Amino acid sequence: MPSPRSLPSAALWTIVILSLPAPPSRADEPAADGPWIQLFNGRDLEGWTPKIAGYAAGDNHAHTFRVRDGLLCVDYSDYTGPFNDRFGHLFYKVPFSHYLLRLEYRVVGQQYPGGPDWGFANSGIMIHGQSPESMSLDQSFPVSLEVQLLASKPDNPQPTGSVCTPGTHIVVDGQLYTPHRLLAKSQAFPIGEWVTAEVEVHGGQLIRHKINGQTVLEYSDPQLDADDAEAKRLLAAGADKKVTSGTISLQSESHPIEFRKVELKRLAD
Repeated sequence: MPSPRSLPSAALWTIVILSLPAPPSRADEPAADGPWIQLFNGRDLEGWTPKIAGYAAGDNHAHTFRVRDGLLCVDYSDYTGPFNDRFGHLFYKVPFSHYLLRLEYRVVGQQYPGGPDWGFANSGIMIHGQSPESMSLDQSFPVSLEVQLLASKPDNPQPTGSVCTPGTHIVVDGQLYTPHRLLAKSQAFPIGEWVTAEVEVHGGQLIRHKINGQTVLEYSDPQLDADDAEAKRLLAAGADKKVTSGTISLQSESHPIEFRKVELKRLAD
């Protein structure tokens, strides 16, 4: 995700206003402390909805998200012309609140020509996010928390597992943290290497990022950013400032990435 200066305004939250469709009920979640469930079945995109900036929810523009050889792929081989900020997200059908999320990813190939410099080897998992149907047509990023998934050039190592906060703030070491990004204490990984990322989410309380089994970041109390234009609308409409649940989505930010496992275990509230 970009720096705060280049970040476009986010739009509506999972608490959807008036005529917009409501997200599925948490009654659809797996049982607490039950077995791991596979959010990605290895065959197709069943249970997932794409939302790409400039296109309606459900329109998988140029087959950005596809399944190949058992992998869930972000692929730009059918794109033409300039990238034009066609940032995308693939949303799982059910919102969650308390859970462990685990996936395996690798950044691959070349960035699409015209993608932003910060988009090189850059993707992410969005958690506690809004629904795809509630996003505006040209909205680039859902209001959410992003667990960054990065790879590195040999001469420019960048740690993976950091957090970005489009339309939100977090609390770190007991203090409200308002910058857009907080770096994880993680090693850097080259393009093409498989990495395991885990997110431990306890509603509106503790959130922990792990990379290859090692904790690299912790924070708490996610909340709407009262200075963000879209968050102001939500607050004015009665949304709770505290963020305790929401959608999970996978990013497309101009560089190809592959996932070979996306699984979740619900935790007790």
